[in-house]
Formats: sequence, C-alpha cells, structure tokens
Amino acid sequence: MTTTSTASLQSFSFVLAVPDLKTSVAYFRDALGFSLAWPEGGGWQQVQRGGVRIMLGHCPEAIRPSATGDHSYFGYLNVDDVDALYDEFTANGAIILQPPTHRPHGMREFTVATPDGHRMMIGQEVY
Repeated sequence: MTTTSTASLQSFSFVLAVPDLKTSVAYFRDALGFSLAWPEGGGWQQVQRGGVRIMLGHCPEAIRPSATGDHSYFGYLNVDDVDALYDEFTANGAIILQPPTHRPHGMREFTVATPDGHRMMIGQEVY
C-alpha cells in the first residue's frame, strides 16, 4: 500500500552541471531568452523564463552531457506556441537538434541543446 502525505509539490527548478558557467549563462540569456536571477551566485547561477528555472552549477570536472547520449535530456517544456518559440530560438542562434515535428502522441515538438550537450524537448499539444 502506498502512503501519500498532504504536502503539495511546488514549482521546480532543473539543476545542471556545466563546465563553463559564463558560457552557459550567456547561452541561456542570449539564445534562449532567460533572465539572470542570481547576479552573484558563488559558482551557481539561476536563469529563469516564465515558470521555468534552471540552476547552473560550475562543475568543470564533471562528465560532459554530450558524453551521456540520450541521458543528456533534462526536461520537457510545454508551451502554447511551439512554432513561435522555435522561430525565436532559431533567430537568436540556439542549437536546434530537431525542428518542430508532429508526433503520434498528440504533441508538436522540437529539440534544443546547450553548448555542453544538455538537451530539452519543447512541445505543444495539438488537436
């Protein structure tokens, strides 16, 4: 039997290990449109856009995400206009691995990557 408490889950943040914090922060700001939430984080920076927060930790000795294959996916973001976001990201020089595509599970999705190889899917429900 599973026990469930009455505690509610709140909004969340992704946490990513990055080898070059300045490069990662600049990419999230300039290519993906995130704002910097922690001006001085002591080896950490938080970027945010809408309800999405990503905490970037400076970890120069960590395994590069690009070396982990499919395990480099860290998130799936739902949006209300996938094509508009794709156009914005493309215009700003984001690393697009897959353009928007209709999927059999009812989503239109595209894949974006970071310079280190972290990947996230961005999708919109289609009817």
